[in-house]
Amino acid sequence: MVCNRCIMVVRQEFEKAGINPVAVTMGEVELSKPLTDEELNDMDERLANLGFEILNDKNRKLIEKIKTLLIKRVQSGEVEEHFSLSEFLSNHLHKEYTQISRLFSEVEGITLEQFFILQKIEKVKEWLVYDELTLSEISYKLGYSSVAHLSAQFKKITGLTPSYFKKFGNTHRKSLDQL
Repeated sequence: MVCNRCIMVVRQEFEKAGINPVAVTMGEVELSKPLTDEELNDMDERLANLGFEILNDKNRKLIEKIKTLLIKRVQSGEVEEHFSLSEFLSNHLHKEYTQISRLFSEVEGITLEQFFILQKIEKVKEWLVYDELTLSEISYKLGYSSVAHLSAQFKKITGLTPSYFKKFGNTHRKSLDQL
């Protein structure tokens, strides 16, 4: 998965700069002490050269936290059939869903629901390529009410049926950072 490599690369860049992070997770680096302005500028440049950015703006941080929460949920393969996006995000972020949703749409140009669906479809593609789960199992793990619902949404997003994708599909996958 791309995210683990991203985490490894970010950790390595901090270590090359002589900064040992306490923890590096997707979208976050925990440090034992704040960076100086010089260290921050150096890390910003290092990470920018690799396609990453340091987020100092509180709204950008919130959006990255939202993305991280949703990506982790989809990657876990534990999305219940009646999963409530609004309840999940409100509980984790301690903010009203309308505020979260509005901000996300304004900054990202798509709704939270669309982003979540795109994440689920990419996970479906991954599982279809690996060919370890049936479509029924995939449907259950990602909270779809039926295989038909999953198939219809998959075709709407990709233009392909899941079975066609499974047969010819590896070229149609996107990395998580391209969604």
